[in-house]
Amino acid sequence: MIRLRKRIAAWMQDKLLGRVVSNSFYLFASNAIGAVLSIVTAGLLGVRDFGVLGIITNFVANINRLLSFRMSDVVVKYMGEALERGQNERAAAVVKAAGLLEALTSLTAFGVLVLLAPLGARYNARDLTLSPLFVLFGLTILANLVTETATGVLRLAGRFRDLALINLIQSIAVAVLVFVAALRGGRFIEILWAYLIGKMILGLGPMAVAWRWMPRLAGADWLRAPFSALPPWKEALGFAVSTNISGTINVLARDSEVQWVGFFFGPVVSGYYKVALALIGLITMPVDALIGPTYPEITRAFAARQWARLKSLLKRVTVLAGAWTGFVAFVLLLFGRAILFEPWTFFGRTFSIYKPEYLPAYPVLLILLIGYGFGNLFYWNRSLLLAQGRAGYILRVTFVCMLAKILLAVILLPRSPYWMEAVILIAYFIVSISIMTWRGLREIRLQSALPVTP
Repeated sequence: MIRLRKRIAAWMQDKLLGRVVSNSFYLFASNAIGAVLSIVTAGLLGVRDFGVLGIITNFVANINRLLSFRMSDVVVKYMGEALERGQNERAAAVVKAAGLLEALTSLTAFGVLVLLAPLGARYNARDLTLSPLFVLFGLTILANLVTETATGVLRLAGRFRDLALINLIQSIAVAVLVFVAALRGGRFIEILWAYLIGKMILGLGPMAVAWRWMPRLAGADWLRAPFSALPPWKEALGFAVSTNISGTINVLARDSEVQWVGFFFGPVVSGYYKVALALIGLITMPVDALIGPTYPEITRAFAARQWARLKSLLKRVTVLAGAWTGFVAFVLLLFGRAILFEPWTFFGRTFSIYKPEYLPAYPVLLILLIGYGFGNLFYWNRSLLLAQGRAGYILRVTFVCMLAKILLAVILLPRSPYWMEAVILIAYFIVSISIMTWRGLREIRLQSALPVTP
């Protein structure tokens, strides 16, 4: 008992852990509305239209991810290293270069979307007349012109509360607009506009806040920083390209489930998967909120070679993620079907969170629970490798695993039940995360064993 009290006291006094958790709390609170909103929207639209909504929003987001660099990671690594060493001019140059490159790729992504919208409408949504709606929602790409770069700046500044506030504002705005749409009959186009406006707020907000914070981070003259102050361009560009390709691989292997099942099984099954993924968000929501605050802390600890500090952080956030994941998994396994998909009586009135037509989403939910639960435990694996400068290793592992996943999907899905895509996805998660976690921890052991140089 005494040992337990001492351990709890040590955790409470861990300022690094406290900073990560408190920052994550802000993001978690702002995401909760989004989870409830997904349930309301599913009830308004029905399975097929809810699936179509997921296909459109997912298609646009994935086109943007396929062609955009993960500039948030680039900014956190190279601007963070520069600020740690007092090189403000280099830090400013990193942000300018990252913003310029991201803007160019965002414009390119919008152009590609316009060209590919008919294909998405025909083969995923199974309705060519929906092509203009793909382009309409594509305006979110332009609203997110340099949002990744801005988010990286705010992560370094520790402005997670600002990011959470922006998230909260857009969630409230979408909720109000969806409520108004519900009063008017829940028309699909009105709900799509609600989500479009929310995405625009989510894109423009970080840019405005980051603009205000840049002078405090890199000096009042940060816009005048020359590009000659950039770190070695081959290293930085290689890191950016590797993270971009890794992001592209994630789109194909992890973030396109609604598209895959839409192509093989149609929009109704896409609706089942969209519901299952929304419910899985209950597990990943607080852990996803940990990713942003954890990455800068891992980067700083690794750069400063503070191995004890780094190991302690990884251990403790793993325990936190595991505790939350275990609790939610327990509830979903025992009570998920009854609570979520079957009518239940409360104070004499009958309620239903999801209509019975969504019940086929439950097997998918249970399968995904395994893979996403495993991912939660080691959510920091990618951040750790990026802090070690091993973006190329991430690329190689995820690329090989992606090829295996796509091959299995092409072979199995045409002759398998709809839940097989979920089985293939969790296999991808477990294999890729296991390999990357092992490599990151191995590097810590190797580095910590080296003699300290004065």
